[in-house]
Amino acid sequence: MSQSTREAAHRAASDAEQIAWVDEQDNLLGALVRSDLRERGLIGRGTYIMLFNSAGELCVHRRTLSKAIYPGYWDVAAGGMVQAEESYAESAARELAEELGVSGVELTAHDHFYFEDTGNRLWCSAFSAVWDGPLKLQPEEVLEARFIPVAQVMREISEKPYCPDSLAALQRYLKAQQTDVAKNT
Repeated sequence: MSQSTREAAHRAASDAEQIAWVDEQDNLLGALVRSDLRERGLIGRGTYIMLFNSAGELCVHRRTLSKAIYPGYWDVAAGGMVQAEESYAESAARELAEELGVSGVELTAHDHFYFEDTGNRLWCSAFSAVWDGPLKLQPEEVLEARFIPVAQVMREISEKPYCPDSLAALQRYLKAQQTDVAKNT
């Protein structure tokens, strides 16, 4: 089976998943098929896991061209839609293992916020983790990945297409980190 055939099959299975459907206050309304949620412009739940190495570099990865939203874009976080019966934390652990092959790490919760963009309405929970081991990329979702300094990421966002939802999570994370540093000085 060719890579494009595997990506198409993965996309079809992904579009058929039962996703948590929520209201404007993040109250659970039920579950909907992912493609229905997107097509109807309804709100779902998403997770974002910023993966750092012990040197403080951030893992960025490039999404496959078969992704429904932001195909081929660079991403600063592993993550995805919260399935119908999952918590945000369960979804974050599952997504990190699926996309980057990282499991058994401590996830630190950072933020909970609403994000809206064309075709993408989400209540989001952001997490971080530290990992120095090898990455095992999910070929149906991730084309390539690398760890780079956060300053380089911030330069690249004006040069390359980056996912705006995960960038929002990163920017909120960095702002909170600066606030914490200011409080402790």
